[in-house]
Amino acid sequence: MYTFGIYIYILLVRIAALFGHRKAKQKLLGHKQTIAVLKEKLKPGCDYVWFHVSSRGGFEQSRPMIERLHATHPEYRIVLTFFSPSGYELAKNYQKADAVCYLPFDTRGNVRHFLDILQPRMAFFMKCEFWLNCLTELKKRSIPVYSISSVFDNKRSKLGVAGSRLRLALHCFTHLFVQDEKSKEVLKTIGINNVSVVGNPRFDRVVKVLEQARQIPLLETFASEGPVFVAGGSEKDDEAVYMPFFNKNREWKLIVVPSHVGDERIKAVEKQYEGTCVRYSRATMDNIRNADCVLIDTYELLSVVYKYGDIAFVGGSFGKGVHNVLEAAVYGVPLLVGPENTHSREAQNLFDCGGAVKAHDAYDFGVKVKELYENKEYSAKVGAMAGEYVMKNAGATARIFDEINLL
Repeated sequence: MYTFGIYIYILLVRIAALFGHRKAKQKLLGHKQTIAVLKEKLKPGCDYVWFHVSSRGGFEQSRPMIERLHATHPEYRIVLTFFSPSGYELAKNYQKADAVCYLPFDTRGNVRHFLDILQPRMAFFMKCEFWLNCLTELKKRSIPVYSISSVFDNKRSKLGVAGSRLRLALHCFTHLFVQDEKSKEVLKTIGINNVSVVGNPRFDRVVKVLEQARQIPLLETFASEGPVFVAGGSEKDDEAVYMPFFNKNREWKLIVVPSHVGDERIKAVEKQYEGTCVRYSRATMDNIRNADCVLIDTYELLSVVYKYGDIAFVGGSFGKGVHNVLEAAVYGVPLLVGPENTHSREAQNLFDCGGAVKAHDAYDFGVKVKELYENKEYSAKVGAMAGEYVMKNAGATARIFDEINLL
């Protein structure tokens, strides 16, 4: 039934592509190129380590491990695969990987062909990537495979068809490195004991970004006369909440990083703001001094711009769900998050330790912004707790490497 479901999924992707669905087209094209990419990039006689991620989030989790392996074990070459087109497009030119491609659709034939070419020495599956046919074949070939940064609760261990498939997949892993003790206890109830609690390598990633963060002269100039509010990963639903506030409170300067930076999306943000906007790609020292808002129209700066804020806001939290709060928290900036945050364990932990403030609606947003701005002692405490939370939870990469003897 599982493999039949995969074939149905492939059919649906093909139908969507025929009707012009952009991501479906990208996925099909990428899958057609996977084997060709491997044959072109892989070199005979080399030992390959395989990292598989779903999308951007998994990629950010995998980067500390990939970069540590690249630096400490040059005898290994690295292959990185993706499930999501958005993640692949972001990382297809990633220099630390020797080959970047899509994971083939999880049919038995695809998996065998893929592994016959790759022949990895070991494999790492980030977060909740549990492809049954792939994992079964890896186990059959005695290739060590590790689950990294997964989280489990009682709902995920329930009986049923989906639950039985999940358990079969989980029993294929050589070892599972989970984020918390609860996940370890849940896995124990279904007979899985090869588990270690190590935390989340994504903390290591944002700490590395902090350490390497460069100064951006244009933004230094813009932020020299504050206060500055940074909205990272901003969505349309978020802008409907915060733009009216800042249109009325013009003493604030804005730095906005939309979640998508295409021209149409940038134009839509520009129309909502009543002050003077400048796109980062068009900014000069002259025009940025007169601007009230800078629109960041490149993905590369998202993880850096938060440090220029007196208050940082993480997008998605007034829409479908908050994005990565760690990218902002690591800078020790007071963090404001909307109500759609329950899926983010990091956001929940930040609320618990006092490192983030929750705004329930547009009115509450305005109240919280003014409170953070006017009460400097309170604002500094929120920011300090955010930064401390990140630093306390770093180190997962080193713990994983220690356990599998990749010192």
